[in-house]
Amino acid sequence: MARRYDTNDATDRATGLREAASAVRRGELVVLPTDTVYGIGADAFTADAVADLLQAKGRGRNMPTPVLIGSPNTLHGLVTDFSEMAWELVDAFWPGPLTLVARHQPSLQWDLGDTRGTVAVRMPLHPVAIELLTEVGPMAVSSANLSGHPAPENCDAAQEMLGDSVSVYLDGGPTPGNVPSSIVDVTRPVPVLLREGALSPDELRKVVPDLEVAN
Repeated sequence: MARRYDTNDATDRATGLREAASAVRRGELVVLPTDTVYGIGADAFTADAVADLLQAKGRGRNMPTPVLIGSPNTLHGLVTDFSEMAWELVDAFWPGPLTLVARHQPSLQWDLGDTRGTVAVRMPLHPVAIELLTEVGPMAVSSANLSGHPAPENCDAAQEMLGDSVSVYLDGGPTPGNVPSSIVDVTRPVPVLLREGALSPDELRKVVPDLEVAN
């Protein structure tokens, strides 16, 4: 039976975050608010949990799960060949709605799907998400919806779709925005905008003037 906690209530928030952290460590799924939409998350290093996440969404391995982190410093242990331009994007837009596709450290023992050696990573601008991520470390997080359905902007919508496949729901009220993050590939010599979301090419080019836009 899924448990749900109101993170706008101080007591419920403390209990909910504690229960969510315990669930993640047990390899279970949780739903959490972010600065874009609600996400469904699992421990990034527990392959069975990530597989359960994909199954709960009805999503295949050909669409790997992004990773959320609670601090830019966490990147040092996750990615390699991270350019100066990539760090400039981090400095300018994290925490916030920017996902960076980077090469992950080959030594990492995780299975996020068919990633071809890369990881899509982001630090969200939401206090509940950051607190949970700081407690448990990197999480595989995807939008908390069934594949093909709209991404949820509130906890009710997420719970209606995902039900008891999730152990803990953290209800932070409506999300601040419903526009997905922008995705920039930093594995190439020049960063490439793969998906325009909350950040426009013009905003990104203020930091990386040579940014290219994928067709």
